[in-house]
Amino acid sequence: MDTSNRSVKTALITGASSGIGYEIAKVFAREGYNLVLVARDKGRLSQLADELKERFGLSVKVIPKDLSVGTSAQEIYDEFGRESVKIDVLVNNAGLIVYGNFHETDLSKELQMIQVNLVSLTQLTKLFLKDMVKEGHGKILNVGSTGSFAPGPLNAVYCATKAYVLSLSEALAEELKGSGVTVTALCPGATTTELQKKAQMDDIRYLRNRMDARTVAEIGYRGLMAGKRVVVPGVYNRLQILSVRFTPRNVVTRMVKFVMERDK
Repeated sequence: MDTSNRSVKTALITGASSGIGYEIAKVFAREGYNLVLVARDKGRLSQLADELKERFGLSVKVIPKDLSVGTSAQEIYDEFGRESVKIDVLVNNAGLIVYGNFHETDLSKELQMIQVNLVSLTQLTKLFLKDMVKEGHGKILNVGSTGSFAPGPLNAVYCATKAYVLSLSEALAEELKGSGVTVTALCPGATTTELQKKAQMDDIRYLRNRMDARTVAEIGYRGLMAGKRVVVPGVYNRLQILSVRFTPRNVVTRMVKFVMERDK
């Protein structure tokens, strides 16, 4: 990967083969960043890389890694150490969803989800953040959810992981004041991606009012560049978050369960 021109910044984006990650990659490419794209699907990553290189004439590196494997985060970081590549922006977008009653869902899938949504995100943030602080500049975008703000019956472990993402991001943002490094949590609501179909939850009430991934990516990018701590795309989603703050917790969980149920 050519990094001889350090005036051109480099963004590393996980979960870049589809959905929000795919759209964020296109936004960064349009804005002139060299890219490092991480996902499990090498074929789709390579196709996106070719598209962006041809369209924008930038450098794109593809790293096919499964972040549900515990060693992946360290392996990604070590690869940059060998190549002396500096990452200016880290986008922790990769995520999994497991839908259903907790006592009925597959534990192995939930443990994979915890590894991707929480552990690998923490590892990548820790590893690259040290270098950013040393350099005196950098940005990290952690993708949470509107589920970060409330317990999620029928989506219990997913929402718990996203609550962690929000809490971690806000805490780090405060720690890093004055360092030249910012951390932003992007918390979208229902968004049109492949995740819902894979989790067999395409027919739940929550997904009636979906935003498109491109719009979410654009809003997330602008918030990241502005150094915002938390970005919630869409007026409807922001009103939902506001209502949660003033509603008794037991009522919130009942409301969330209703919208997470299948639309019969």
